[in-house]
Amino acid sequence: MRHPRPRTHRIRAAALFLTALLSAGGIAAPATAAPPPAAPAAGLAPTPPMGFNNWNSTHCRAEFNEDMVKGIADLFVSRGLKDAGYQYVNLDDCWALPQRDADGKLVPDPARFPHGISAVADYVHAKGLKLGIYTSAGTKTCDGAGFPGALGHEESDARQFADWGVDYLKYDNCNNQGVDARQRYRTMRDALRATGRPIVYSICEWGENKPWEWASDVGQLWRTTGDISDNWGSMLSILKQNLPLAPYAGPGHWNDPDMLEVGNGGMTDTEYRSHFSLWAVMAAPLLIGTDLRTASPATLDILGNKEVIAVDQDPLGRQGTVVSSAGGRWVVAKEMADGSRAVALFNESGTAQRVATSAAAVGLPRAPGYTQRDLWQHRDANTAGTIAATVPAHGTVLLRVSADGHWAAHPPAVELGLTEAPFIERDTPATLTTTVTDLGRTPAREVSAALTGPAGWSVRALSPATAAGLPGGASLRTRWRVTAPPGTPVGSYAFSLRVRYRSPAGERVTGELPVTVSVVVAPPAGSSYLSDLPWLSAVSGWGPVERDTSNGEDAAGDGSPLTVGSTVYAKGLGVHAASEVAYYAGRHCSKVTAQVGVDDEKGAKGSVAFEIWADGVQAASTGVLTNADPARPLTADVTGAQVVRLVVTDGGDGIDSDHADWADARLSC
Repeated sequence: MRHPRPRTHRIRAAALFLTALLSAGGIAAPATAAPPPAAPAAGLAPTPPMGFNNWNSTHCRAEFNEDMVKGIADLFVSRGLKDAGYQYVNLDDCWALPQRDADGKLVPDPARFPHGISAVADYVHAKGLKLGIYTSAGTKTCDGAGFPGALGHEESDARQFADWGVDYLKYDNCNNQGVDARQRYRTMRDALRATGRPIVYSICEWGENKPWEWASDVGQLWRTTGDISDNWGSMLSILKQNLPLAPYAGPGHWNDPDMLEVGNGGMTDTEYRSHFSLWAVMAAPLLIGTDLRTASPATLDILGNKEVIAVDQDPLGRQGTVVSSAGGRWVVAKEMADGSRAVALFNESGTAQRVATSAAAVGLPRAPGYTQRDLWQHRDANTAGTIAATVPAHGTVLLRVSADGHWAAHPPAVELGLTEAPFIERDTPATLTTTVTDLGRTPAREVSAALTGPAGWSVRALSPATAAGLPGGASLRTRWRVTAPPGTPVGSYAFSLRVRYRSPAGERVTGELPVTVSVVVAPPAGSSYLSDLPWLSAVSGWGPVERDTSNGEDAAGDGSPLTVGSTVYAKGLGVHAASEVAYYAGRHCSKVTAQVGVDDEKGAKGSVAFEIWADGVQAASTGVLTNADPARPLTADVTGAQVVRLVVTDGGDGIDSDHADWADARLSC
C-alpha cells in the first residue's frame, strides 16, 4: 500500500543501521514487554480527546493555513460540535518553515500563519476551545519537505509551544535516527512537564514498540497502528489491531487507532457510521479528519451524534471488548458507568447478516426485561434478553442496553429479517421469505409487514402479512413472490421491508430494514475462471479488485502480470488486503481451486491469509503467507452453496504492501 504521507516507511533502513550504532554508545535497547502498568490518575485526558486535525483532508496543501484553522473553530461553535464535546483544533505537519532561526527556534510559516501560532491560539481560546500542534520525535517531521523535528530540541520546542498557548502535542516518529522510542518520548514528556503548562501528549510512534505496554506514564494517548487511510480495508485492519488492546486503555491513557476519516469520500455513509460507532465503542480519541467547511449534512449528523459520543466519553473509561466475531458478524460490548452496556452489532461482510447476542453475554445481570436504545435511530424498546438485528453490509447497529427496571414502559423490540439470501435469477420469478420477530417481554399488536421494490417490479404476498398480535419470541413469516421487469440487467436493487405495530400501551411503532435484492445469472456448467465471471460484490483494501492482473492500488487496470514466487499467471484476481470477492453459485457448483500467494511486486513485504467461504461457513484457508512462500494450492468444497466468498485478511500486522493473488482461480459447476 502506498501512503500519501509515508510516515511508516521513511528511513527505516537508516534506523536499523543506526540502532546498533547508537546502542554501542550506551543507549539501552528496549526492555522486554512487561504486564500493563498500574493505571495512572486521569490527569489531562479523563476521557478520550475530541477535536479536529487537518491532515486527512488537506495534507500539506496550501489550503492549510490560519484562515482554515480559525474557520474550523468557528464551525465547532456554529454547528454545535463544541456543545457535543469537541475541544481541540489541532495543526498537523507543515505549519513551520523548513529551517529554525539563528537561535534554534521554530518559525511558523509566514505565508500560512502570518500572525503566528500565538495569535491563532488566542483566537481558538476565545471560542472556548483548545489548540494542538504537531512535530516529530526525530530530526525532521514526516512530510517530504523536511520540516524541523524536535529530537535534540525538546526543551526549547516544548517551551515555545507552552509560550504560544498550545494545549495538545502530537509527537510523530519519522527520522528518529534509531534512538530508542521510550527514551525519545520520555524526553519530550519531561520537557512538557517542565513548562508548567498542561499539554495533552499524543504519542504517535505507530505502535511499533508496543507503547500500550510502557507509555501510560508518558503520554495521555498512543497510536496503536500505522496511519489510517480513507478506505474500508484500512479502517477494518486498524479496528482489528486495536480491539485486542482493551486492557491497556482507561482514564488518562488511551489506545489511539488514528484519526477519523468520516466525510472524506472514500467510504459510504453506512461505512462511516460503522467507523464512528466502533471508534466510540473502543473509547478512541475522536479527531475529525474532514474539512468541516465543506462537510455534508450526513457527515455532520454522524460526527454530531451526541448519544454515540456519550459512549466514547463515558467516565468509566472502559474500551469495548469482543464478545463474538464468527463469520464477520462482530459483537463488541463496552461497560458503561451507569451499569449499562454499549453493544455494537457490526457486519464486516459484503452482504446483510443477522448479528445476535444476549444480555448475559455482554455482561448484564439477570433481569425480568431490559431496555435497549438504538443510538442511531434514537428510540427505546424492551427486550427479554436477546440483542439482535439484521445488519446491512459493512453496517453497525449501536445499542445501549440496561437492566433498568423501566423496560415495560417501552414498546417491544422487533427484529426484521430474511430467511434466505435475496437473489433472483434473471427473468425468473423468485420467492423471498421475510420475518418479523418480537424480541420483547411484551406483545406486539396489530402487526403488519410490507415489502416494496423499485418501480416496475411486482411484489405480491403469498402468505399473511399481518397478525393480530405477536407474543414475545413469536414471528410473523411472510412469503413474497418477487418478479423483475423483463430484461432487468444483472445488478443490485434497493427494496425495503417495513413493519407497523402497536405496543401494549397503544403506542404506534414503525420499523424499516433496507434490503438489497440482486439480479443474477447462474454460473455456466463446467470449470470457469473466476476472473471471467461477474461478481456480486468486490471490496479491496487499497485500489479495486483486478481481473487477470495484480492490484495496482490506484485506478482500475493499473496492475501488473500476476506473479507469485517468480511464476507468472495469465488468469486470476489481484487484490489488496483486507478484501472480499463474492460470487453467486446458485447451489449449482461443487469446487473452487486456486494458486494463492503474495505478489512479487512488493519484494519482501506483505503478509496475508487466504480464505474461501461457502454460505457463511469457512470451506478452506491457508494461514499466514508471506512473499517468501511459493504459490500454495487451495481447494474448497462449495457443494450446494448459494454464495462463495474469496477473503484475504492482513495476516495480523496491518495492510501495508499486502498484495495478494488468486492465481488460476476456478469455479467448477
